[in-house]
Amino acid sequence: MRRSNKRDEKAQAGGRETLPVVMESHASQNPPQRAVLGVLAENGQCLRSCSQGTTAVRCFSGLENVIPGKNMLPTCVSSKQGFTVYVDELEQESTYNSVGIEEVEPSICEVDTTTVKPSFHLLLDLSTVSPMLVDTSLQSQCEDPRGHKLDIMGIVEYAEDIHCYLREAEQVRYRPKPCYMRKQPDITTCMRTILVDWLVEVGEEYKLHTETLYLAVNYLDRFLSCMSVLRGKLQLVGTAAILLAAKYEEIYPPEVEEFVYITDDTYTKKQLLRMEHLLLKVLAFDLTVPTINQFLLQYLQRHGVCLKTENFARYVAELSLLEADPFLKYLPSQMAAAAYCLANYTVNRHFWPETLAVFTGYSLSEIVPCLSDLHKACLDASHQPQQAIREKYKMTKYMQVSLLEPPAVLPLQ
Repeated sequence: MRRSNKRDEKAQAGGRETLPVVMESHASQNPPQRAVLGVLAENGQCLRSCSQGTTAVRCFSGLENVIPGKNMLPTCVSSKQGFTVYVDELEQESTYNSVGIEEVEPSICEVDTTTVKPSFHLLLDLSTVSPMLVDTSLQSQCEDPRGHKLDIMGIVEYAEDIHCYLREAEQVRYRPKPCYMRKQPDITTCMRTILVDWLVEVGEEYKLHTETLYLAVNYLDRFLSCMSVLRGKLQLVGTAAILLAAKYEEIYPPEVEEFVYITDDTYTKKQLLRMEHLLLKVLAFDLTVPTINQFLLQYLQRHGVCLKTENFARYVAELSLLEADPFLKYLPSQMAAAAYCLANYTVNRHFWPETLAVFTGYSLSEIVPCLSDLHKACLDASHQPQQAIREKYKMTKYMQVSLLEPPAVLPLQ
């Protein structure tokens, strides 16, 4: 009802109204508006809208020219290829071809079944054990006497093993290339920043988990590390990334139509599903990745701090998602440690507790380079045009930690 009513009102008005980037809260009495991405251009100015009737076409200014005529379609939606694979000199030649979003076919990037090993070799023999028998001891371990569910990652018996596994997994396989933006011929770091800022707004609009945002940015960066993308398709890649992350992480992810809706119908459902298919191919279906959020949760559980410190650590950790350079060169575990240190010093005037130094194997001196970069990003956050993360953490449930100012200088020498 919300969607049809809005479209009817706009049709009666004779055109589509300009939609603000900042979305309304769910608590508002008015229906929420779309979180439409702004222009992905060098100067980050507002997106120009070409409208006809009740259909608005969002295009990127800069390299594309709007074709004058009845449809006013940008050239970026023509037969020009939207994605091109590029390969480093020292790496193996990729099996992908140059593809556009309109040319993605099931025959492209077929998986070699002769080299893929099946994930499961054992079958469950249901004749010996009834599937209805549940071990109640496991249920008792996952709940405390007050009836609150506990986080499995916080159980002491599992914490060290989980941490060791995540540290091994974060090294190479699931990491985007730190300097991949230098090889992108048509998009810039500013465009990526605007896109990630928009993904934060989408996560707030649909009340997605924090982990979903981190996964979406990881999928986005890993895809862009392998594929050169035209700016007209960048928002499509980001939308497919958060769609895929929501399917992975959320119990009830938003429908595909909802993600088409928040792009202001810039892309069709068919385009989005094809992009999701291509994204999975490029990522080799590796969706379980260590994130900054996972390590930060472990550190907070290992050495507890006050709620304000915890929220501020989450805030500065999310700020690191906006900038590919310099933060992609650091491991997620290092980024989480730096966020913990900065928050702990800002609120409590302490850096890195000995408990976490033993648990992680990181000394404070190993964290200092990452901590310095994160401190600078936190000081500059209020002066940046992208404010979605700051607005998010201005809310009362986060104790308005984005209003806290870290010390101008950290005593790291």
